[in-house]
Amino acid sequence: MPRYRLIIEYDGTPFVGWQVQPDAGSVQGELQTALLKLTGETVGVRGAGRTDAGVHACGQVAHIDLARDWEPFKIREGLNFHLKPAPIVIIEAARTADDFDARFSAVGRHYLYRILARRSPPALDKNRVWWVARPLDAGAMAEARKFQASAKENLAAWAKKMARYRVVQRKQIEEKNMLSEMPKLHSKKFLN
Repeated sequence: MPRYRLIIEYDGTPFVGWQVQPDAGSVQGELQTALLKLTGETVGVRGAGRTDAGVHACGQVAHIDLARDWEPFKIREGLNFHLKPAPIVIIEAARTADDFDARFSAVGRHYLYRILARRSPPALDKNRVWWVARPLDAGAMAEARKFQASAKENLAAWAKKMARYRVVQRKQIEEKNMLSEMPKLHSKKFLN
């Protein structure tokens, strides 16, 4: 069975998250439905990780195994056609090695949390920011960041004992006018 790597972008607003759930719309479910329409096969889609309800992705990696060879261009174009009107697009489809696994071959994941601190609610970024109607305390945020940095060594030792805990490798606070992006997170594993 040929294996294909997909790079996916989606607006997670209407979904319960990545993973298929009974009686609820999910990104994985939409992809599997589109694959059935395109190929006539019931195909499982394996993602690099799962997202929660309302979470967006701009480079989610997944893989699929198909019964026959397909031109990657036709997979991308066909899936994008059958995914309409769902806010999901395939950015890239490529043939990959049979031992490639979207989850276990991943070398990192990046997360971006955006906070909009102003009195007026967002119009354009309504589902893409956390709106706080008062100014943020940048000093308190900087102090919290120092605590996180000093605690990292202790957490790293503890994390070896706690398999489910993931140490965040890089934290960064960026303030752009009233929009704060905090923190940008990079981790080798999902943060749960």
